Amino acid sequence: MSDTALNMDAPLSEATRNNVRWITLDRERQRNPLSLQMLNVLTEALDRAGVDPSVRAIVIAANGPVFSAGHDLREMSQRDGEERAAQIARMREILDCCSQMMLAIVNSPKAIIACVQGTATAAGCQLVSACDLAIAADTATFCTPGVNMGGFCTTPLVGIGRNVHRKHAMALALTGDAFSAEDAVRFGLINECVAADSLVDRTTELAERIAAKSAQGIRHGKADFYRQIDMPIEDAFVYANEAMVRAMTSADAEEGKAAFFEKRPPNWGDA
Repeated sequence: MSDTALNMDAPLSEATRNNVRWITLDRERQRNPLSLQMLNVLTEALDRAGVDPSVRAIVIAANGPVFSAGHDLREMSQRDGEERAAQIARMREILDCCSQMMLAIVNSPKAIIACVQGTATAAGCQLVSACDLAIAADTATFCTPGVNMGGFCTTPLVGIGRNVHRKHAMALALTGDAFSAEDAVRFGLINECVAADSLVDRTTELAERIAAKSAQGIRHGKADFYRQIDMPIEDAFVYANEAMVRAMTSADAEEGKAAFFEKRPPNWGDA
C-alpha cells in the first residue's frame, strides 16, 4: 500500500492499493470528529481521488473505536465573551462545509464505500449514509442523539432519510438511541454487517471488485442513478431510457459486449 498523504498534522491519512484509495479518519483520541479542519481536508482528499485516473474506487474508514462522533461540539458552542451572531456564523460555516463534503461523495465519479468499524454518531452517521455502499462491523452502532441534548439531528436526516424508510429515520432522531449494525442493515442504512475481524478484508474484496469494472460505466451510471432517483417515476423512465442508450453505446460497453461474446476479460478504456 502506498501512502499519498505525507502531512503528519493532517486529521486523516490516504493510501492506495490495487486502484482503491483508502481515506482513513485519524483523530482517534477525539473520536474522529467532523471538525471544520476534518471536513475541509476530507473534501480535498475526495476531490483528489475523484480526478486521479489510477483510483477506481474509494473507501472511507477510521481508526479507533469510533468511526466518527459527528460535529465537534466545542466548535459549535458559544465561546466565553463571544457574541451569539459570531457563534451562529461559525455554525453556518461548519454546516455548509459539511453539506459540501457530503455532496462531494454523492457527486464523485468514483464508487465510495464506508468501512465502519465503530460508532457513527450524528453527522458521522450522515457520512455513512452519503456513501454509495457501507459495510460495518457487528460491533458498530449508529445514532443521531441531538434530541438528547435538546436539539435535533436535522442535517443528518437529509442523508439518512434518503437511505431508509422515514419511520426508521424518525426512530433514530426522536429517540436518540444507538442502533446496532444488524438494525442498520434492516433499516437499509448499510449493506452488510460482518464480524469485526473480517471488516477490512470484506471491504477490500468489495472495493477491488468494483475497481475492476469500467470506470466510465460507473462514472456515468452513478451520476444517472442519483439524478433520477428523486424524479417522478414517469420522468425517471424518460431520463433513464436515454441514459441507458448512452451507456450501451459507449466505447466500454462495446468492448464489454465483444469480450462477452469472445469469452475473454474486457479491456476497459482509461478512467
